[in-house]
Amino acid sequence: MRETMTMLKTVLFATAVAACAWVATPALAQELKIASIRSNELLQQSPQFKQGQEKMKQEFERRANDLEAEAKKLGEDIKAFQREAELLSSADRARKEKDLNTRKIDFEYKTRQFQEERQTRERQLFAEMMTKIKGVIEAVAKEKGVTMVIENPVYAADELDITDEVLARLQSAN
Repeated sequence: MRETMTMLKTVLFATAVAACAWVATPALAQELKIASIRSNELLQQSPQFKQGQEKMKQEFERRANDLEAEAKKLGEDIKAFQREAELLSSADRARKEKDLNTRKIDFEYKTRQFQEERQTRERQLFAEMMTKIKGVIEAVAKEKGVTMVIENPVYAADELDITDEVLARLQSAN
């Protein structure tokens, strides 16, 4: 009996909420002016983002090339050791093997550090760009009297999309 009363109260409450939402929706919709943006397109086409990517490429390209050269040299040295290992004395073989293992561990550490630094920089760049883009989106929305901007909707009519206007502002600000 008690469960039935609880269930009945829940159903009545849900019905009341749905009824209120249904009645309020037309009034709310008349006051809302909605726009949409395609954020991925804004990021990829904004000159600020392209400049940031180029700057990041310059920051990390030399280190990436150095790591690649180090990997190649380490690989060559490991192959040479494998070919010559039988000819070396056990002491020389152990010393060389220890040296190669140390170099390999050092290389793996450098690679992880490089990847972490690059990912951190990518996140920073993305955050900076999104802050700038958000400011321009807000400015365009306020000028157009928009109440709400929806990012990456599944569907939006062309007249609701302000992506091109925001992109034009980003390009002119550069």
